[in-house]
Amino acid sequence: MTIDSLLKPYQRFGVHLGLNRIQRLLSDLGNPHHHIPIIHVAGTNGKGSVCAYLSSILTEAGYQVGRYTSPHLIDWTERICINQKPIPPEALTQLLLQIQAAIPDNCEDSPTQFEVITAAAWLYFAQQQVDIAVIEVGLGGRLDATNVCDRPLATIITSISREHWQVLGSTLAQIATEKAGILKPNCPAIIAPLPPEAKAVVQSRIEQLNCPVVWVEPNTVQLTSPPTPLLQGEGLGER
Repeated sequence: MTIDSLLKPYQRFGVHLGLNRIQRLLSDLGNPHHHIPIIHVAGTNGKGSVCAYLSSILTEAGYQVGRYTSPHLIDWTERICINQKPIPPEALTQLLLQIQAAIPDNCEDSPTQFEVITAAAWLYFAQQQVDIAVIEVGLGGRLDATNVCDRPLATIITSISREHWQVLGSTLAQIATEKAGILKPNCPAIIAPLPPEAKAVVQSRIEQLNCPVVWVEPNTVQLTSPPTPLLQGEGLGER
């Protein structure tokens, strides 16, 4: 039995945003997400890179760090990592069997493939008792299967541009509303530079939720030519 064969039955449900299925599934699995401090990352571009940077920094700082990202390049195990190491295939297989057993036969509202693999990530991180998990939103934010934690340590929105408009909305304001759905009351937010239409929506939501916020400014530092290297022995004196 392979990982692909275990996940294939759920592929037919396609993209189907909403939190009811994932919340019900996680409840049946003992709510593993309640035991994991997270940093939640949304955005149009750059969110995968931010997740990679953060998990690397936190790992070097001595934490045991889970990272959940999507999609994968070659193998499903790439999506679920601890301290930069993908989940072993055998471990993911066992998690998927556990999740499969928790889904009733002939379920009328079966979880999607993304919801199943997301549940596997929550389970793995809880079982391994990670100190913190960096979680990348799959699509949008407000109704994404990753958006099930009430109090993340921080939320990050990297960028907002026109994407998946058939699902998220045809304007930047509508798309920003979906991305801003990961923001939580009184939880710190870190927001990258945004188009004015999107920024207005995110700022309004931040004010409603009383989120401490850092608005990241674009880098305006002008790079200059590096200094001319000293010749051997030049400028060196006794110290």
